[in-house]
Amino acid sequence: MKKLFAMLLVLVMMLSLAACGSSADAGLNTIEKGKLIMSTNAAFPPYEMVADDGSFEGIDVEVAGAIAQKLGLELVIDDMDFDAALLAVQQNKSDIVMAGVTVTEDRQMVMNFSDSYATGVQVVIVKEGSDVTMDNLGEKMIGCQRGTTGYIYASDSPENGGYGEDHVTAYDNGASAVQALINGQVDCVIIDSAPAEAFVAANAGLTILEGTWVEEFYAIGMNKENTALLEAVNGALKELSEDGTLASIVAKYIPAE
Repeated sequence: MKKLFAMLLVLVMMLSLAACGSSADAGLNTIEKGKLIMSTNAAFPPYEMVADDGSFEGIDVEVAGAIAQKLGLELVIDDMDFDAALLAVQQNKSDIVMAGVTVTEDRQMVMNFSDSYATGVQVVIVKEGSDVTMDNLGEKMIGCQRGTTGYIYASDSPENGGYGEDHVTAYDNGASAVQALINGQVDCVIIDSAPAEAFVAANAGLTILEGTWVEEFYAIGMNKENTALLEAVNGALKELSEDGTLASIVAKYIPAE
């Protein structure tokens, strides 16, 4: 009898362990079972970009991959325009959106946000020798990526601290805005510092104005109703922060000076 009891106990433990190992995503309501679909705009180096072999790479890509692994899910990346990436989670077409997304009051009304995982500093790119300064931006034509906080803040009215819509041109991505600067269609580009440095390094004759235009915090956007996923993602982020994974991913793409 004791032997039979011991065998049954071992069987129960094995089934319990198997259940734990095969249902790490239990309770998570993802769009496709076993998958974590991430919408992004892969033209925002070093956070998300397309590698030479056509795959996706960058800080957000690796952080999302680490989160998916923690949750026992397969990461699937869906590349699209920035505005569409934000809408995807709202319309249940993706589980998360990561594209250097800043938390704003308006965005919090339509989606949930994780804890912050990175700090974003927005700067101003100009041509070398340009007369553009931080003080005269309101007199110039500014290029921004459509839908970003850079565009939202810059195109706001002067009364609200912006420069007005007539001083800002929106582009589908940062690369297009920078190309417009090179072509003389705009006088400067407002964009986050990490991609700004990448664009300047890749395009001779460009430089970054000294100083910070604005500082923000990046977070992961999710559907407003999916609170279980929000809790799971925050739990995974906490573990990745505590074990040093987050810091190592950021250091890989943005080495400390």
